[in-house]
Amino acid sequence: MPDAVLALDGITAGYDQAAVVRDVSLIVNSGEVVALLGSNGAGKTTTLRVVSGLVKAMAGTVQFEGQDLAKVSPSARARLGIAHVPEGRGLFFGLTLAEHFRVGHRGEKLDETIAYEYFPALKELQGRRVGLLSGGEQQMLAVARALARQPKLLLLDELSLGLAPVIVERLLPVVQQFAQERGCAVLLVEQHVHLALEVADRGYVLSHGRIVLDDNAARLRADRQLLIASYLGEQMTREDHREPAQP
Repeated sequence: MPDAVLALDGITAGYDQAAVVRDVSLIVNSGEVVALLGSNGAGKTTTLRVVSGLVKAMAGTVQFEGQDLAKVSPSARARLGIAHVPEGRGLFFGLTLAEHFRVGHRGEKLDETIAYEYFPALKELQGRRVGLLSGGEQQMLAVARALARQPKLLLLDELSLGLAPVIVERLLPVVQQFAQERGCAVLLVEQHVHLALEVADRGYVLSHGRIVLDDNAARLRADRQLLIASYLGEQMTREDHREPAQP
């Protein structure tokens, strides 16, 4: 597909030769938010780590803008335009907020004006050490720092971890706005399914390491029963729960 920024084809990957995800294929297009959904242990985080190069695929290919990334290191992937916000946020508690925009990959310059454009509340906190920020402010900084890299592909892993849903409700629309305005492709892992599908264009559901469902976000929101069945790993189709025809 010409607009595909990320394309996974038949990815199998895991740890210590044990596969966690098997034969995973998905695409994320320019300017699109795609939700990767599934229960705990389904393989969502592993999939993101394969994309950013932190986990090596056992089989299959990862293509970024048509380039096979098999021999590209994690740091080189970051320089190509892949930004990964991991669980735990990846922040330095001893540094100030402003100092985080001066710490980047080798040769990388972060544009903090972009960060403050999308998260203006952070500007007042520039001199504060990150360890003194609230959980919501820290997560805001983690995302803002990724946006300051002006990524072509943004990987977000469980933004809501340890946060009240109301904070996530403020964060996710900003991610959606950035994707639309900057043409950034976003692959989003989020435990609050309804919040993820409010901002996503499409969604994939992982169950036991395999993609068992993919559709546009509106249909996934509307078909709650099918979504739940997919989470549970049940083999169910839309036809299975349609109302029987009236005689």
